[in-house]
Amino acid sequence: MRISAKSDYALRALLLLAERAPTLITLDSLTVNGAMPRKFLEGILGELRRTGLVQTRRGVDGGYTLALPARRITIGEVIRAMDGPLVEIPIGRVMPGTHTASIHLETVWLAMSASLATVLDQVTIEHVLTGRLPTHVRRLSAATGQSALPVVGSPEVRQARKPPITSLASTPRSRSAAAARLEL
Repeated sequence: MRISAKSDYALRALLLLAERAPTLITLDSLTVNGAMPRKFLEGILGELRRTGLVQTRRGVDGGYTLALPARRITIGEVIRAMDGPLVEIPIGRVMPGTHTASIHLETVWLAMSASLATVLDQVTIEHVLTGRLPTHVRRLSAATGQSALPVVGSPEVRQARKPPITSLASTPRSRSAAAARLEL
């Protein structure tokens, strides 16, 4: 499955809106903070509004905000709103006289579609925003062998945020570099 640019931008825009909910966010702010093309994003936000995921207000104090809480908007719902069905399954394409084992491909395609929907329909904008993904999603991700980011609030993240034990200013070399910068 390929994730379209349209779905990717829609999800990124919803994440930006969720970060600041319930505050109204301008289109300009979304395009700058999300590094997204303005015209493309404007069309996407219009579609998200029509599907009931985003609300808008016009005027000087206007902007965009989530129409639902982030915990109620699933990734699957957003992708379907932007691109239609998650997977189009070729059911009934087995023609009479073809190899009979190919009939079982439909079972594989249906299982793949169900697996994909299981993940995308159970992960919400809030899950992604907080990094607290459902356990089964984290397990599936770990099974790929590719590294994933640690959960927000986990010991790994807390350790990464701790300041270094010694600061650069405490070394003679860095003091001279700091002094040189002051002289400029």
